[in-house]
Amino acid sequence: MSQALPRVYLVRHGETAWTLTAQHTGRTDLALTAQGERQARAVGARLAGLRFDRILSSPLQRARRTAELAIPYAQIEADDDLMEWDYGAYEGRRTVDIEVERPGWRLLRDGSPGGETLDAVAARADRAISRIRAGGGNVLVFGHREILRIFAVRWIGLAPLEARRLLLATASLSVLGYDHDLTEPVVHAWNDGGTALAAA
Repeated sequence: MSQALPRVYLVRHGETAWTLTAQHTGRTDLALTAQGERQARAVGARLAGLRFDRILSSPLQRARRTAELAIPYAQIEADDDLMEWDYGAYEGRRTVDIEVERPGWRLLRDGSPGGETLDAVAARADRAISRIRAGGGNVLVFGHREILRIFAVRWIGLAPLEARRLLLATASLSVLGYDHDLTEPVVHAWNDGGTALAAA
């Protein structure tokens, strides 16, 4: 594996009040909790020493603030395609409560009334990936649980639904890249909550 091949580092935003209560948080523009801000700074310490050609973030404040705390004074580009899934009628609701009305409901398979479809979110991920690949270089991306899960599976050419196989914790770090050359996209590391990235 060549170290010269570009990598994309994915950071899910730090903790918010709704991540604590397991409420679906799409376009509601929540702030980080104090713990979320500490998590963001800790991610920054783990990224120290790495070089990035671009830093991208969802414009929503929980992602943007995570970026600002992790990489102070950096130029951060807002990218609307990195916004979280629009949950429509299920915004702010918990899966366990939705399942009372729709037993067995799963977001990626079943969607949400009045919200985005899985295909629409995947199309946003595909656009972001295309721009990143066209620009080249190492890129740091700050975003949200669902969009980053879908981004990852689309990066390696899997169907968007396969994002259901990936867990993604708050303030986690994941690394995408390539194996032998640019025709072999891979996942180097996933959902890393604090271990060293040297082996990624």
